[in-house]
Amino acid sequence: MTKFATHSLSLIRLTIYLAVTVAALPVQAMALAFGWHRVSRYFPLAYHRLVCRILGLRIAVRGRPSAARPTLFVSNHASYIDIEVLGALVAGSFVAKSEVKGWPVFGLLARLQRTVFVDRRVRSSAEQRDSLSGRLQAGDNLILFPEGTSNDGNRVKAFKSALFSAAEVRIDGHALAVQPVTVAYVRLNGAPIGRHMRPYFAWYGDMALAGHLWQLAGLGIAEIAVEFHEPVTVDALGSRKRLAEHCERVIGEALARANSGRAAEAPIGDASPVAA
Repeated sequence: MTKFATHSLSLIRLTIYLAVTVAALPVQAMALAFGWHRVSRYFPLAYHRLVCRILGLRIAVRGRPSAARPTLFVSNHASYIDIEVLGALVAGSFVAKSEVKGWPVFGLLARLQRTVFVDRRVRSSAEQRDSLSGRLQAGDNLILFPEGTSNDGNRVKAFKSALFSAAEVRIDGHALAVQPVTVAYVRLNGAPIGRHMRPYFAWYGDMALAGHLWQLAGLGIAEIAVEFHEPVTVDALGSRKRLAEHCERVIGEALARANSGRAAEAPIGDASPVAA
């Protein structure tokens, strides 16, 4: 453990997390099995918000989630904790690589939140689009990490334009709303999180998941800044490639501001979950 984390806090938090998760699993499973659509859509919001509180994650929000349904939310990706943070703010399903389906515990949680699993080795953007279009046509919000993998949280990696093929889907003849979202891990116990401390939250490379989660759970109170940017469409930008470049630039600039502490100069308020 680091000097910032304690074994006792990790044990307490993860014990509560497991108990809450075990209790929540059958509720969501029943909601899906019996077609309780409103419950299956909004119960994950309550679950993720509770998990954030258990793990000491405090979310400061700038902007508001798009009210258009469906919306494709596009975010940078530094950690599995991004799932909890965005899941606490957006009523939607995540888009994940197919390998996640087989992960212990997290794979089951992903399936219960109706995650869309895609094979990112597939080169055809049409095949990627087809795997997502049905859910969008049904009115489901989707949350996409177009970097294709998590990183160190200090910067944004290049967005893969092929993953924006879903943005070309037409909804009742109209272009799909795409909203860039920036997630930044900015403070720990009131102190700014610098480059050397960000790996306590960012999970990437060959980091062991269990060990990283144990350490993170013992850290104290962390503040995560989330900024919802102005929604755009592929029609407005002219092409899928330009849309990917726009989202990468907007998210990257906001991440740089948040990591430098400049984002705190603007007012931050609460965001309501996306309406049905």
